[in-house]
Amino acid sequence: MKNDLKKAILFFTLFAGSLSLFAQWKPTGDRIKTSWAEKIDTNNILPEYPRPIMERSDWKNLNGLWEYAITQTGNKEPATFDGKILVPFPVESSLSGVQKRLTKDNVLWYKRSFTIPSNWKNKTILLHFGAVDWKTEVFLNDILIGAHTGGYTPFTLDITPYLTAGKQQLVVKVWDPTTDGYQPAGKQSLHPEGIVYTPVSGIWQTVWLEPVSRTYISKLTAIPDIDARELSLNVATENTTKADILQVTLFDGTKVVVTGKFAAGTPISLSIPEPKLWSPESPFLYTMNVELYVNGKLSDNVTSYAAMRKISAKRDSAGIMRLQLNNKDYFQFGPLDQGWWPDGLYTAPTDEALAYDIQKTKELGFNMIRKHAKVEPARWYTHCDQLGILVWQDMPSGDHSPQWQGRQYFDGKELERSYESESNYRKEWNEIMDYLVSNPCVVIWTPFNEAWGQFKTQEIVEWTKRHDPSRMVNPASGGNFYHHVGDILDLHNYPAPEMHLYDPERVNVLGEFGGIGFAVKGHLWQADQNFSYIQFKSGKEVTDEYINYVQILKDFIKKGFSAAVYTQTTDVEGEVNGLMTYDRKVLKIDEQRVKALNEEICRALGN
Repeated sequence: MKNDLKKAILFFTLFAGSLSLFAQWKPTGDRIKTSWAEKIDTNNILPEYPRPIMERSDWKNLNGLWEYAITQTGNKEPATFDGKILVPFPVESSLSGVQKRLTKDNVLWYKRSFTIPSNWKNKTILLHFGAVDWKTEVFLNDILIGAHTGGYTPFTLDITPYLTAGKQQLVVKVWDPTTDGYQPAGKQSLHPEGIVYTPVSGIWQTVWLEPVSRTYISKLTAIPDIDARELSLNVATENTTKADILQVTLFDGTKVVVTGKFAAGTPISLSIPEPKLWSPESPFLYTMNVELYVNGKLSDNVTSYAAMRKISAKRDSAGIMRLQLNNKDYFQFGPLDQGWWPDGLYTAPTDEALAYDIQKTKELGFNMIRKHAKVEPARWYTHCDQLGILVWQDMPSGDHSPQWQGRQYFDGKELERSYESESNYRKEWNEIMDYLVSNPCVVIWTPFNEAWGQFKTQEIVEWTKRHDPSRMVNPASGGNFYHHVGDILDLHNYPAPEMHLYDPERVNVLGEFGGIGFAVKGHLWQADQNFSYIQFKSGKEVTDEYINYVQILKDFIKKGFSAAVYTQTTDVEGEVNGLMTYDRKVLKIDEQRVKALNEEICRALGN
């Protein structure tokens, strides 16, 4: 009986504690939400391993309820905090439970405690941040241990020297001026309307801990060469010597394809005699195991994956430059995907939600996504790798400094950035490319969108190409300064397809078209002032017009287009030109009619 009573008391205590935590959080505001928002469990937020391209078995998720405070810039850490925030949802989002705006005069503070598991004793402890927008300072046990600028890329701190006995106190300080600063902000705006949206500040991707040995693997890069039938690897390590050994094994399912041992720090090339090629039609991934041995003993072990695929361009029999995938002409067709959520803004409510838009894109017969003015969490790109979808990756536009805000960007002049602004652009774009370089789904880098912050185009494009010669570079999607540089000439035309320029020396693509609107009542971010390039009142009308536009596109493929991007996957705030509503609850078009035509278009060049 005593044991039963103890169990009952323990259960009640845990249950009451869970209710107490839940009572401290609820979605804020009265905007529409996705169905995934209803599944939020504050004790289990985005529980999936955050970095599938380099995975370890042991880790600890720090997502959940943290304390937060908003103070004036220049102020010290507040003695008392304002309340609870649900990490990793941005402070401006409904799912954060806060939904407050920051300005350049504010600082956002986060605070929580954690304990180190007892079986991590004598390990090096790494603290990972998926992404924090924008300038971050990290304090552990009252010590400033590191800082980072950049809103779209992960960063890691070794916290081992600063750990104490018992609970650890973690404080994160964030400053984010958004469009009052020079940093990349994409479609965020302090004055959202039309085609710009609610700002995103603070932690917006998973925060997590990971134990490693003193000597460990810090980064893994894989670049395929299908012509040479080789996979090149660069395995970065910490605290190794030339005597330390890496063992790499590549698998096809459970079958070993190739294995080898290499001195730490040396370039690695794996020969694959009969490679299985990755494509949207057959997204085959090799699994990979990388082990690090020190004095003959296993020091670290990570699992990963890689693919054999090639993106290139070649002139066809008619003399037209065509995009190729795996040395075959391949028409790429997909939606503009902005990756926004009505409840989480930059952050999808769940991993299931994160994968949903990709799955629906595939179901609609597309083979490509243009990731527009945003960079996603690592798991999004893994979903693309696994499902088989090509990705064109934009650099989020930025530099909304006063000298840029007051001018018309169609005046024929590129932006003259400050030294600080240009240095930051290069730093963040470099980090984005390094972050995604191993994902086979990513096939095209786009440094600029239209003329938004466009500067030194030729220099930036050539640098981008040198940094990653394995991919194509699209200088400026719809750019208004058409420099003869890079691999692609990209046109925008709304609403119907049009080819108003043609470059016989480069690949020609239609980087944006469409924008067919339909404001579906009950699924709108706002009641009125909803934007689209052309608007209808029924799904049938939208479908008919979409079919009309894509039939026009077919003729332009013959004349020279090698890819096209339809605007867009979903509605976003005041834009109602999505194939789906912003809450993902209504598909606005006839799926079967659209799918059949999309698949026909994707086969237009014989792929």
